[in-house]
Amino acid sequence: MSDEIYPKNKLNDLTGKEWLLLTKSFWLSEKCVDDKDAFKHPAPFLIKDIMKLISMFTKSGMTVLDPFCGSGTTLIAANNLERIGIGIDLNNQYKELAIERLQKKGYLENENYFYHIGDSYKIIKNIKQVEYIVTSPPYHNILKNKGGGLRKKSEKGFRNGSRIGVEYYSEHENDLGNKESYSDFLHSFKQIMKKCFSILGAGKYTTIIISDFTVDKVEVCVLSDVVKLMNNCGFDFVGTTVLLQDNKPLYPFGYPYAYKINHQHQNIINFRKPK
Repeated sequence: MSDEIYPKNKLNDLTGKEWLLLTKSFWLSEKCVDDKDAFKHPAPFLIKDIMKLISMFTKSGMTVLDPFCGSGTTLIAANNLERIGIGIDLNNQYKELAIERLQKKGYLENENYFYHIGDSYKIIKNIKQVEYIVTSPPYHNILKNKGGGLRKKSEKGFRNGSRIGVEYYSEHENDLGNKESYSDFLHSFKQIMKKCFSILGAGKYTTIIISDFTVDKVEVCVLSDVVKLMNNCGFDFVGTTVLLQDNKPLYPFGYPYAYKINHQHQNIINFRKPK
């Protein structure tokens, strides 16, 4: 593969070798020093992981949307790569955290990025066309399953990818993390992704980062449900990358009576809007 950018490459600014590496179906999650502040949020993802995705699916100057922006990792990753970031979240506390993180990098609100507070379902219609969408939605209501004493902070003082167990996103009724049933969660998520589909450029990509989880003590194949949901919105499924988070602690959930899986990875599920 070439060490140069192919002149007809309209998708990204990668060389052939860089492109090839990012098509692997298995990535190791990578931490950096700028991730530390994000752990004030109950479920952050990491800057370098999102930078890989943005570098694959956009060119410099393009616009990236995260409709569940939280601690602002997507906005930081976008700005690190000279893209414009747009974020939406219900919780103003997380916007303040994101701005704090972005200011440390010298990135200015309403110039390098935009962060809207409110319901994504209502706000997205006011956003002009974007070239890429990447997000990780709330995992139904699992953060409200109080696991105090089960998960703990590491010796370094911040979590190795785990949560304390009693913190959740907000009390907002329209927060996906507060939906009473799993079917309600999927329905609300689908409505938001329909809005996302409407403002995404033709032939452009969307990435959903999510793991399987348990609902009422039953393991659910969330990946399959998300693919069906996104197909129904009009997206084409183009593949899943497994993001290994090998630093997460292991817990003997079912020992010694029954097998219970430890989720050590996220599914990076990629979709394309047809041309």
